[in-house]
Amino acid sequence: MIKKLTLSAATALALSAGSALASEGGHVHDVAFSFEGPFGKFDQNQLQRGLKVFTEVCSACHGLKFVPLRTLSDEGGPALPEEQMRAYASQWEVFDPELDDYRPAIPTDKFPENTGVGAPDLSLMAKARAGFHGPYGTGLSQLFNGIGGPEYIASILTGYEEPPACAPEDFDGYYNTAFAPGGYPDSCKIYDEHGVEIGRMAPGSWIGMAPPLSGEDVEFDDGHSNELHHEAVDVASFLMWTAEPKMMARQRAGFIGALFLVLLSVLLYLTNKKIWTPVKKKAKSS
Repeated sequence: MIKKLTLSAATALALSAGSALASEGGHVHDVAFSFEGPFGKFDQNQLQRGLKVFTEVCSACHGLKFVPLRTLSDEGGPALPEEQMRAYASQWEVFDPELDDYRPAIPTDKFPENTGVGAPDLSLMAKARAGFHGPYGTGLSQLFNGIGGPEYIASILTGYEEPPACAPEDFDGYYNTAFAPGGYPDSCKIYDEHGVEIGRMAPGSWIGMAPPLSGEDVEFDDGHSNELHHEAVDVASFLMWTAEPKMMARQRAGFIGALFLVLLSVLLYLTNKKIWTPVKKKAKSS
């Protein structure tokens, strides 16, 4: 009985560890991305919409220095036709050391780095902000809860609000409910009639980035809604692909590997029965 309780507690702790880590900081809401779960996959149309949001909005401050332009035509990704991918690549300029000058990018080049305003590169942002990885997370937690990074990005983009009344007048930046709080002023604490602290204002803090999206920032070719939430989810999905372009291939390989192990186990069991059943019968009869 004690052994069963111990195992149950250990399992619950393993499943909740990732969630506890993700819950630290601001409010990150869950999003049902198509690529989550053992059989999930990227939505090609969504990745193309996210690419458009990045190109027309995010690229003004952020780069994707680890992403080759040619991968935009890969299966499992945005899957742009090759000619369209080449035309898109030529819109960018990259520095060529041999020419000691800038030139139009070609498919073998990577997205140019953007350090103009000191904004972080977004190539690995979805992995860097993952809530279910490392020593505090488990494979099971990641499987059931998702990686957490895309949710964080979407929450940041939709988390801008007017600062609460208790916010200091000289706050620096923009109030965002998803950004990790940097501490609450005493005026944000909530007390009961006896003067005992019973809570605090909703989590959130001040972020230096102005709201990049407001809704209807781009026009999607497929007629999809361009409301703020949809734009945020689309670009978050695209940034997940930039961080994990081979995710679907890994999932397929893992599924095939697991299927192979199950089949091998069955064959080993049948082989064991075939070899040892006659021996056991003979031993019993003697």
